[in-house]
Amino acid sequence: MEFRCLAVNGPVKEVWTGDTLVVGLFAPAGGSGRHLAEELVGDGLEGVLHRRRFEAKPGQSITLERPGDAPASLILVGLGDPGEFGLDALRQASAAAARTAAAAGAEELALWLPVEGLEPAAAAAAMAEAVRLGLYADQRFKSEAEPQSLPSRVTLLGLGPEGEAGLAHVAATCSGVELARRLVAAPPNKATPQSLAEEAAAIADAFGLELKVLERDDCEALGMGAYLGVAQGSDLPPKFIHLTYRPAGAATRRVVLVGKGLTFDSGGYNLKTAGSQIEMMKYDMGGSAAVLGAARAIAEIRPAGLEVHVIVASCENMISGGAIHPGDVLTASNGKTIEINNTDAEGRLTLADALVYACGLEPDAIVDLATLTGACVIALGEEIAGLWSPSDGLAEALLAAGKAGGEDLWRMPLRGSYKTGLKSHIADLKNTGPRPGGSITAALFLQDFVSKGLPWAHLDIAGTVWSDKARGLDPAGATGFGVRTLVAWLVAGAAA
Repeated sequence: MEFRCLAVNGPVKEVWTGDTLVVGLFAPAGGSGRHLAEELVGDGLEGVLHRRRFEAKPGQSITLERPGDAPASLILVGLGDPGEFGLDALRQASAAAARTAAAAGAEELALWLPVEGLEPAAAAAAMAEAVRLGLYADQRFKSEAEPQSLPSRVTLLGLGPEGEAGLAHVAATCSGVELARRLVAAPPNKATPQSLAEEAAAIADAFGLELKVLERDDCEALGMGAYLGVAQGSDLPPKFIHLTYRPAGAATRRVVLVGKGLTFDSGGYNLKTAGSQIEMMKYDMGGSAAVLGAARAIAEIRPAGLEVHVIVASCENMISGGAIHPGDVLTASNGKTIEINNTDAEGRLTLADALVYACGLEPDAIVDLATLTGACVIALGEEIAGLWSPSDGLAEALLAAGKAGGEDLWRMPLRGSYKTGLKSHIADLKNTGPRPGGSITAALFLQDFVSKGLPWAHLDIAGTVWSDKARGLDPAGATGFGVRTLVAWLVAGAAA
């Protein structure tokens, strides 16, 4: 799918010829798009809108066919209140319009949406990403794929050369999001620790990255008792993945992305029961999917001066005669001992050893992403991810990157006094604290495995990696959440 920006100085039909045009209308007056719609429909526009009950609500759209004329199809998409319109609303409108256009069989599509007051490059990127990601469909596991028609070219009208700059990273970023979606959506008999390692190898081969995969023996030699304790109940061997992007010239900044890689989480002996969504625990590797998707995007963008390491301690959390028991004590690779009071709090154990390993790379910053706690879902719902960091600078940079990428983050407190809930009578700490503030104590647990003073941030994406219904840019199912935030943060950091 090709994207381009086109400035318009005069009638649209004089600068663009295609089969399908999308025009955005505000409620209730319509805004600048109203004049274009009237130009194409004529004096009968008001009657058409009334008959079709079109009120220009956000996401609402109707298609008007114009046989024998150009464009042959006119799609009107609602923008809602102009006072509430911004980049997020622009994304929603673009995605809704793209789906309607694809259903109408559009081949050459143009979007006329208001960008006044918005930075042109940001507006172009938002629109292009929304169109491509809004049309994503995963049909790998269907015996007969449903036919899908996608436009070959999409023109963003009203955006000239300034907008073109915003298209530079769209293809790479969307490819990363789509990779993350495929990984999260894959069933656990397909998305295994081995397959994640193979996906990392494919990225390394395609883009010239470095890859190291540590096997069980290698991890034992490094003392990764917390990670291997989780892995020991599964018949599938663990894979500790270390993927590295190095710039062409000297690196002035080194960052590490760590993703939770539980390809299936049964809960272990604290077995997930009915109502706990055990059947959905294939998405417990959403953090690893996000960092691998970001790695794929960064490998294509190739920012100068930035070295990026991606770490995934991948395994399954299963029940067997060799699985960890509630009450066991594990020793992590930094020497800390952990009493297991809940085998279903396994992700933080794998992340503990991954964070110790990441610190050994002596980075300028570490960001981990994990579907870590149900408590975060209760606190923030399904559209906002939690952010914990002792570093104000890193937290602010990630919040800005999330806003730029259209992914909502909320900074949560890293309250030190809550750490008393992790005290153990027989070990250095327990792997879970009391139920209140569960997402906070989880973040405090992770902090124990990060070198003091090293900028670090933890993103709990448990609520955002999956959506039961299509929402905005996201289809029903895997969302690929986190990729756009990470790419925006890494690119901005490279340019700083």
